[in-house]
Amino acid sequence: MTVSLPLVAALGIIAWAAIKFLGIRLWAAVVIALFGFYLAHSFLAPAIDDSTRNGVEIVNGTHT
Repeated sequence: MTVSLPLVAALGIIAWAAIKFLGIRLWAAVVIALFGFYLAHSFLAPAIDDSTRNGVEIVNGTHT
């Protein structure tokens, strides 16, 4: 997956910034959970990965 490393890095930076500067809120908890699923390769990771791929394709305009 070509976006996995940059996406994981971006989620990690967002999670760190949320904890450091904003305190933990609901959206920060969701970002941290997504980061954890990518790192842990849990049973939910494929569904999250597919959703993320679809979201990236939609943003990039390559969704068919």
